[in-house]
Amino acid sequence: MQTHCISEQLEFEGFDGRKVVAAFDGGAITSDTGALLLRQTDKAIGLFDRIAACFVDGRDPDCTVHSVRTLVAQRVTAIALGYEDVEDHDTLRHDPVLALLSESLTPRRSDCAPLAGKSTLNRLEHAPLGEPTRYHRISHDQAAIEALFVDLFLEAHDKPPRQIVLDLDATDDPLHGHQEGRFFHGYYGCYCYLPLYIFCGRHLLAAKLRRSNIDASKGAVEEVERIVMQIRKTWPKVRVILRADSGFARDKLMDWCETNTVDYIFGLARNTRLENRIASALEEACLVCRDSGEPARVFRDFLWSTRDSWSRRRRVIGKAEWTLKGSNPRFIVTSLKPKDWKAKDLYEDLYCARGDMENRIKECQLDLYADRTSARTMQGQSAPALVRVIRLCPDLRASAHRPGPHHPRQGDLRHDPSETPQDRRSGSRLGPAHQGRHGVGLSTRPGVRPGARPNMRRGPVTPQDTNPSRQQNRKHR
Repeated sequence: MQTHCISEQLEFEGFDGRKVVAAFDGGAITSDTGALLLRQTDKAIGLFDRIAACFVDGRDPDCTVHSVRTLVAQRVTAIALGYEDVEDHDTLRHDPVLALLSESLTPRRSDCAPLAGKSTLNRLEHAPLGEPTRYHRISHDQAAIEALFVDLFLEAHDKPPRQIVLDLDATDDPLHGHQEGRFFHGYYGCYCYLPLYIFCGRHLLAAKLRRSNIDASKGAVEEVERIVMQIRKTWPKVRVILRADSGFARDKLMDWCETNTVDYIFGLARNTRLENRIASALEEACLVCRDSGEPARVFRDFLWSTRDSWSRRRRVIGKAEWTLKGSNPRFIVTSLKPKDWKAKDLYEDLYCARGDMENRIKECQLDLYADRTSARTMQGQSAPALVRVIRLCPDLRASAHRPGPHHPRQGDLRHDPSETPQDRRSGSRLGPAHQGRHGVGLSTRPGVRPGARPNMRRGPVTPQDTNPSRQQNRKHR
């Protein structure tokens, strides 16, 4: 039976004086050809160079084999390909495709591979703040890394939008050991950290690791102030709206917004006083539900203040909903004016759209392994987590050009299958990496599909991987 296979070679941009081709007769060489696409994305926005500029390299240049830029490119790309563990790089350092992220296919020392191993990458991820020291030759600038997220977001737009919506949320990062800052969180029912995320649509603007024995809004004012000030330096006329759940409806944050001309819409925890305020609306919704046999909603718009925690009265919208199972009242507090937003539209079209942020958090934690907090100290957790979420930055180009409010589309609100990171780790074993004398061959044989992962190690298998003791250790990882 005749097939319609492509017999010709697929040629990519060359590197280090060699050709990069994909063919069906190359053998089992690599399954990570997706790195070629990330390599091209990096050339469009200069991501790896800009991340590397946030580090200070105090190593002796004459003795340095792998630059910080190579280390960053290697680590970020590997995470995007599904290799979240640093120890994977003892094998991946020989991968011919990942080697294209280095400065040269020929390392400066004959006993080194084009890419770094786990020990060198571990020193990068645990680089301390400030200047390098005698025992830590690589350090990082936290402020520069944080500013980079916002810079990439700004550059992803051809022209300033009229309005942007910043979504804030806190989530759990479960811990399974006795790490620093470990506390039990009653809501999540586990020992965890409580990281703060700030998104604008699909763009990640901030990710801050925090202890869990705090209020969900702790540190939000400082992060929002930093982001808004940086955005307004480039877009001075843009309208900024903050959107979050009831955990952020705090007087300190709302007062800052009102002082700095930033609008907000936050969920508001219900209580007896609020429910009494919309009691008549609940009765009305109950009657409609009984007559129609379907859930009914009635909205109320009023000024309201707490007894002592708020400094002023604010606009509150109550959703008096009656379902087939009974009452379901909800409340939001906002600075948006009634003439611009009616109560029903404000709740259903603007506030409820914040649910799409949950998908962004899932992408960080499930796809990019941002919840891998296996280090002992919080400082050791923060740097690897930042490197992982930085992987979101190349997506900015593809998801840019969305002026105005970021309303979720039907395709964005998707269901994530119940697949754990461990479920994505199985695959066929690959042979050792091979690099030709005059080029790098990339196999496109049907047996070597892109994204395939070898068992346990998820990388090309080398002879030392057949050690029985090592195989036994991997079973308990």
